[in-house]
Amino acid sequence: MTRVTVFSAALCALLATSASAQSPAPPAFKVISPIFGQLVMFSLPASFATVFENTKGTNYVREAVLKGETVKSWTQMITVTGAKGAAGNAGVSPESFAGSMVGGFKSACPDSFAAQGFGATKFGDQDAYVAVASCGRLETGADKHSETTLIVTVKGSADYYTVQWAERAPATGRRAIDETKWLARLRQLQPIRVCPIVPGEPAPYPSCASRN
Repeated sequence: MTRVTVFSAALCALLATSASAQSPAPPAFKVISPIFGQLVMFSLPASFATVFENTKGTNYVREAVLKGETVKSWTQMITVTGAKGAAGNAGVSPESFAGSMVGGFKSACPDSFAAQGFGATKFGDQDAYVAVASCGRLETGADKHSETTLIVTVKGSADYYTVQWAERAPATGRRAIDETKWLARLRQLQPIRVCPIVPGEPAPYPSCASRN
C-alpha cells in the first residue's frame, strides 16, 4: 500500500467518524469556475457571499465571507486560489504547497503557532493534501485576533488550486486544533473537484457538476 493510499484511507476514516458525530451540514450550493486551465468545483455554504475576485498574472483569488460581513471586516472567509503552471514544477507536491502556506502562519506568529496535517488524499482523480494552521494571536494595526485556516491544496493537470476556510476570533495564546470542527468544515466544502474545460460548454458546466 502506498503512502498516499494510507493517508487517504486515514483521512476518509476521520471524515466518516466526523460525519457520524455531527448533525447534517447546513445548506450549500455547488460553485464551479474556470480557473486557468480547468474547472474548479466545491460547495459554498449558503450563509456566504462572494465579495472579491481577482486575477493577477499567474495568480487567481476569490473570497467569500459571511453575509453582512466585508472583505475588510470578517469572522469567516472561504478563499479559492489558483497558481498557473505550478503543477509543472516537479519539486512541488500538494503537501509542500500546503506546507508553504502553513509556514506563512508560523512566520507570522511563532509564539502562538499551531498546525495539524490531515494528510494526503484525492478529490476525484486529483492528488491533494489537507492541513490546518493557526495563529493564536495576530496583530494588524490596532486589531488583535486569532486566525485558524483549513487548507486544501489540489494538484491540477497544469495548475495548483487551494480551497481555504479561515476563521477569526479573539486573540489567545497557542490554540489546539479542533480536529472534529475542521473535518466537519471539510465535509461542508465537498464535493471538491477539478474538471476539464469542455470547449463551448456554458455555465453551470454540467460535465463537472454531474461528477461524483
